[in-house]
Amino acid sequence: MVIDFTASWCGPCQFIQPAFNEFAEKYTEVEFIKIDVDELMDVAQEFGVQAMPTFVLIKKGKEVDKVVGAKKEELMKKIEKHRY
Repeated sequence: MVIDFTASWCGPCQFIQPAFNEFAEKYTEVEFIKIDVDELMDVAQEFGVQAMPTFVLIKKGKEVDKVVGAKKEELMKKIEKHRY
């Protein structure tokens, strides 16, 4: 699972959104969800989110990786690494 911690006012979040949607279509075996940090602050705190966008990769209920910032290539590599 890839969780995108985002905010409506965050420029880099809007910039990376098309890539996030593209990955969701490409990697159908991975679940992609978005969490607005303003709506779910406690969830963002639970995952230690301090900047947006932050992508948290979860596998079998555990956090296995994290990407902070709108880094399309890095996010893609980590999805590839953890998807199975």
